[in-house]
Amino acid sequence: MSDRLSVLKTYKLYVGGKFPRSESGRVYEVTDSKDRWLANAPLASRKDARDAVVAARKAFGGWSGATAYNRGQILYRVAEMLEGRRDQFVAEVGDAEGCSKAKAAAQVDAAIDRWVWYAGWSDKVAQIAGGANPVAGPYFNMSAPEPTGVVAVLAPQESSFLGLVSVVAPAIVTGNTVVVVAAQDAPLPALSLAEVLATSDLPGGVVNLLSGRTAELGTPLAAHQDVNAIDLAGADAGLAKELETAAADNLKRVLRPGAVDWSAAPGTERLLSFLETKTVWHPMGI
Repeated sequence: MSDRLSVLKTYKLYVGGKFPRSESGRVYEVTDSKDRWLANAPLASRKDARDAVVAARKAFGGWSGATAYNRGQILYRVAEMLEGRRDQFVAEVGDAEGCSKAKAAAQVDAAIDRWVWYAGWSDKVAQIAGGANPVAGPYFNMSAPEPTGVVAVLAPQESSFLGLVSVVAPAIVTGNTVVVVAAQDAPLPALSLAEVLATSDLPGGVVNLLSGRTAELGTPLAAHQDVNAIDLAGADAGLAKELETAAADNLKRVLRPGAVDWSAAPGTERLLSFLETKTVWHPMGI
C-alpha cells in the first residue's frame, strides 16, 4: 500500500491563450457512465462567453492574415502533439462515453487523422470555393473565399472528442476564430485538448474553450453582435430553434444540427460553411 496522495487534475477554461477559472467561481461535477466522479469542471458564465468572444475577435486579424500554408502547419502540429498524448485521450474518451478502450482508441485515432486531413485542405480550399468567372466584357472576374469571422460552436453532445475535432478544425483552418462550448456532460477531453492547443503554435484566442451548460452559454453567443456565425451541432431541436431566432438579429450564418455519423468521412460541408466569397473585377489589358 502506498501512502502517497494522488494529485488531482484541476481543469480550467481556455480563453485568449490562457487558462482562467470561471469568473463566477462555479464548478460542476463530471461523472462517468456509471455515475462515478471524475473531476470538477469549470461552470462557465455569460461573462466568460463574452470574454471569449473578445479574445476571438482580437485574434482574428492575425489568424486570417496568416498564409494558408502556415495554418496547415499549425494544425498538423496539433495532430503531432495529440499523437504524443494518445493514451491520456483514450482514457478520457473511454470514461466520458462509457466505451471500451478499443472503441475509445479508434475515436482518438480518427480525431488525430481528422486534424491531419483538415490541415491538408488549408491551401487547397480556395481551389474548390473560388475561381475565375466568365463575364461579358473586357474584365477578369475572380472569386476567392475569405473567413466569416468569429464562429460560436456548440460541440456535439454524443461525441466528446471526435465530434469536437470535427467541428473545430474545419472552422479554424480557413481562418476563422472560434468560441467552443464543450459537451455539457463530457467536457474533459475538450478541456485537455486546450492544453495541446496552447503548446502547438496556435495563437492565443484562435480557439477558446468553455465548459458548462450548453443552453446558458449558447444563448449569449447566439445573440452576441460580434459573433458572425454559429454551429448548432450540440443543440437539441428546441434550443436550436431559440438560438437560430436570436442569431437572426445580426444575420449570423447558422449551421443547423442534424444526425451526423462523426466517424464517417467528413467531406467539405463544414469546411465551406463559414466562408464568404469576395469577387474582384479587374480591367483586361488590350
